[in-house]
Amino acid sequence: MSAESQFALLRERRFLPYFLTQLAGALNDNVFRNGVAFLLAYQLALPREQELFYANLALALFILPFFLFSALAGELADKYEKSQLIRWIKLAEIPIMGLAALGFLIGSPSLLLAVMFLMGLQSTLFGPIKYSLLPQVLDERELTGGNGLVETATSLAILLGLIAGGGLMSIEGAGPLVTGIAVLLLALLGYLASRWIPPLPATDPGLSLTFDPWRATRDCLRILRGKRAVLLSVLGISWFWMYGAVFTAQAPAWVKYALGGEESLTLFVLALFAVGIAIGSLACERLSGQRIEIGLVPFGAAGMTLFALDVYRARPEEVGALGQSLSAFLAAEGSLWLSLDLLLIGVFAGFYIVPLYALIQQRSEAAERARVIAANNILNAAFIVAAAGLAAGLTAVGLSVPELFLVMALLNLVVTGIIFALVPEFLLRFLVWLIVSLLYRIRAEGLERIPKEGPALLVCNHVSYVDALILMGTIRRPIRFVMDHRIFRIPLLSFAFRTAGAIPIASAKEDPECLERAFEAVDRALAAGELVGIFPEGRLTPDGEIQPFRRGLERILERRPVPVVPIALSGLWESMWSRRDRMLGRMRLPRRFRARIGLAVGEPVPGTEARAPILEAAVRALRGERP
Repeated sequence: MSAESQFALLRERRFLPYFLTQLAGALNDNVFRNGVAFLLAYQLALPREQELFYANLALALFILPFFLFSALAGELADKYEKSQLIRWIKLAEIPIMGLAALGFLIGSPSLLLAVMFLMGLQSTLFGPIKYSLLPQVLDERELTGGNGLVETATSLAILLGLIAGGGLMSIEGAGPLVTGIAVLLLALLGYLASRWIPPLPATDPGLSLTFDPWRATRDCLRILRGKRAVLLSVLGISWFWMYGAVFTAQAPAWVKYALGGEESLTLFVLALFAVGIAIGSLACERLSGQRIEIGLVPFGAAGMTLFALDVYRARPEEVGALGQSLSAFLAAEGSLWLSLDLLLIGVFAGFYIVPLYALIQQRSEAAERARVIAANNILNAAFIVAAAGLAAGLTAVGLSVPELFLVMALLNLVVTGIIFALVPEFLLRFLVWLIVSLLYRIRAEGLERIPKEGPALLVCNHVSYVDALILMGTIRRPIRFVMDHRIFRIPLLSFAFRTAGAIPIASAKEDPECLERAFEAVDRALAAGELVGIFPEGRLTPDGEIQPFRRGLERILERRPVPVVPIALSGLWESMWSRRDRMLGRMRLPRRFRARIGLAVGEPVPGTEARAPILEAAVRALRGERP
């Protein structure tokens, strides 16, 4: 299954009913919210001040439950069986949408605002389940693809909801009735799909529920403490929602005053964003090689900044409301380039957001994963509110909408730079992913045998100068490599090794103090639950064959007998990074890029049984005939 495309998941009962359920829910949210917006703006003929008041109040009422009930929603999702929870939530959506239909028919803003709060509550309860169940039904190689499908569905639901909500409400003489029927039907379809979701066992059935919203929220956010990568991933996701909220909320004004366009052009711009995110989300699986590749995060962040800056370059001034149609805009000079910029902002946003969600799911403990997602939702809501405040403040001091976009592009550069400085693993993974993806196609086998958590010693044959980079780019957990101090200091590569926390080592004859420091550093890393990688041959192979393993690894295991995982690399002896041609006194460029290499992982050997000859034999067997 894991070797297939992510679309194969849509044939699986473990995924398809859930996918359809969340798609129907996301679509219904957006049809209802945009239906309300069009009713207030065009059907009820309210005074402008009252219209703006209701519009802002509707947004506040939808977001309020995320602050009040996200923590409780996370506890419920961890404590109870998830498929039944989903069915209860989707069943409740039917009477809620019945109230919505009634509100549309009688034209009652008060009733519709009450429904807006109830829909926000329903989304709050469903949110922690939506993402925390994916690791229960997908293996790690499917997480990126599964998250990509979910993000794609969400983006397209926003777009279709915008079109359908406004289009149905605009039907002359029957808009409120047709819109009410549509939201009821979507609620019913979502519930029917949820009936087919297989049982998903509770991850922490003994958990006590906290009904005090403030204490529950505090305890929920505290779960993020001590989980540095998860916390900063949550902050990265929250920043994404803040960045996106500013762009989408200001899109109508930007289209009207910077492009001089009418409503159809606004819809086109929002469609470009949504389609771009869908494309980027779906592309993550192929770009990452079906792994959780956080190297895509800085890649996505850079694109979000670059193309937003180009949007400002193309339209730095406001031209006023000219009523330009979509066809007139597309015929104008530079419009296609600008449209490509808008599309690519969405594409790179997909590269940015999908790996972050997958990383949170992978590195959160199963028993508290839903509460981690709930904490993420709380911070997301806070950042969205902050986005509204920031946009209001900057426009109040005189910034135009294009200048506001410029500020957000520069802030994106600063914020993501801070995150990557705090978690250099993100930037390192990007550089390693880029190098390895350009040079090689890796056939990896047995990656699931590497422990998902806890300490372990990885032992591998040593064929080339880039062996450590190959392992870093393929294995999802960070690895502390022990490597020859001379390789550790190779220009350019040394940055990656230092950032990854590599441990330089020398022989007792060369530098006995360096040798002792290395053994102490290895023991500290293992005591902290990290992976440590070593090349027991002690040097690069001079002839392509595996050299005898040295017994230094036994000294490590005598002090701390952690599991030992044998790994074999093949296909690198013909690389320019090996010693094959240097033995002949020359250095050559690679014959071709994207060469195929193999990486095989064997069964872990208990530390109490691991000996150098046993591990050497295991690596030889894994490698086979190809050097």
